[in-house]
Formats: sequence, structure tokens, C-alpha cells
Amino acid sequence: MILNQFYVDNLIKTALLEDINYVDITTDYLIPEDQENEAKFLAKADGVLCGIEVALRVFTLIQPDFQYEVFIHDGEEVKKGDIIAKIKGKTRTILKGERTALNLLQHMSGISSMTNRIVKIVEGTNASIADTRKTLPGMRPLQKYAVTVGGGKNHRFNLSDAAMLKDNHVDAGGGITNAVTKLRTKLGHMAKVELEVRTLDELREALSVDVDVIMLDNMDNDTMREAVKIADGKALLEASGGITEETIRDVAETGVDIISIGALTHSVKAFDISLKII
Repeated sequence: MILNQFYVDNLIKTALLEDINYVDITTDYLIPEDQENEAKFLAKADGVLCGIEVALRVFTLIQPDFQYEVFIHDGEEVKKGDIIAKIKGKTRTILKGERTALNLLQHMSGISSMTNRIVKIVEGTNASIADTRKTLPGMRPLQKYAVTVGGGKNHRFNLSDAAMLKDNHVDAGGGITNAVTKLRTKLGHMAKVELEVRTLDELREALSVDVDVIMLDNMDNDTMREAVKIADGKALLEASGGITEETIRDVAETGVDIISIGALTHSVKAFDISLKII
């Protein structure tokens, strides 16, 4: 996945406007305009880095001639005590951009690190790890990018990417067969259909209408193993619902193709990184 620079710049500008408003009354009144300093991004935990170029863009948007040197890049492992990057520029730039840069870098690295841990847990199984649409408003591209940096895969980005019938769609649409049949008459040839099922009988009905992906919603492991046998490769099977780092290996060993985890983005812990003036 590649981040769109227009999106990144707009997000950063919004964040800076929110934080600085019209003046930084601490920095602007304390620090001379021509003062310069160097600083370093320092890792305070072990994990997988993500978002360093985004963080550095905060400073170059404030000061175009801002200088930096990167030692650890996105997707690379970082250890506690590692210097991730060094920066040099006006002291006011460093102080005004510090919080925004760290917020983005810590959040993205938290996602990539958690994703990487989970990907390693399921190694050797058929399952890939995917995110969901349970993202922070305005942050989805950054969060989904961080998932890929950690070794995971992206589910659909938005409601236009693919058709996905969950329980409410099915109930409101008159049942599985009726809902899928009606939807197929309107979809273009490029659109895939995913259907959420709650029972093995619903799984059998989903297979009969040739959906592309079937989500096994909150099924126990024994039921999912039976679902894998019934599907027999006729559709991709996605496990979802309440899956944690402690339970995910057992889920992966049922034979499902995809495990989607909302917690990758909606409740991830920020990765501990500091920015210190040298």
C-alpha cells in the first residue's frame, strides 16, 4: 500500500491547525526565531516501526528546509534505545511539530507492531490477518497502511470497495438467497460479494448462491472446522468476532483463510517513542 501525499499533507495540516491554532504562546514567546537545534527520535520499546516519513513531513510542512536523517525505516524492527532518526531545524519548528509528529508515529507503530505479533502467531497456517473498517474517522488510510507494514492485509477500505451483507442487511433484505440475488442484478462484474453467516445452515445457503467470501461470525472453533469441510474451497472463509492474541492460533488452525481483527486499529496501544532535543 502507498500513502497518497495529498491525504497525508491535509491530515497533518488539520492536526497542526488544531494544535497550534494561531500561536504557540510557550514557544513563540520563549524561543528566538533564528534559534536552531538538533533532536532525535528515540525508541522506548521493541516492535515494528511505521510512520517515520509521515512524522518527518510534519516538520517539513512547517519549515521546508528542515533537515533529517533516518536510521530505521517503516517495516523494520526497532529495539528499545534505538535512535530512529535525527532532525535539525529551527527550534520553534521542532517544538511546534513535536506532539503531532509523535502522535502519528506512536499510533502507526503501535498498529504495525501489534499486527506483526499476530502475524507471527499464525505462521504455518493457511490464515492471513486482515483489518476492518473499525478505524478512527479521517485516519483510515494511515491505519490500514500500518497494518500492511506489520505484515497484515487490508479488508475493504470503504463501502464502495465490495458488497458485504451482514446480519442486518440479510434480515432487512428478506433472507440470504433473496438479498444476494437482488444484489447481483445491480452489481458490476468487478464487485465481489461477502456474506456474514451465523450458522452452518446459513453457510450452506451462502454456498448455494455463489458468494465470493463468507464471514463466520462469532463461531466456536469446532463449528469453524466443520464450516471449512463444508465449504471445501468453494468460497474464502473469514473468521471474525472477539478474536484475541491468546485465541488466534486456535482459530487459524481451524483452516479458515482470513482472520479479521478490529482491535488492530480500534484499540491498539501507542508505541512508546520520544523526541529529545540534543
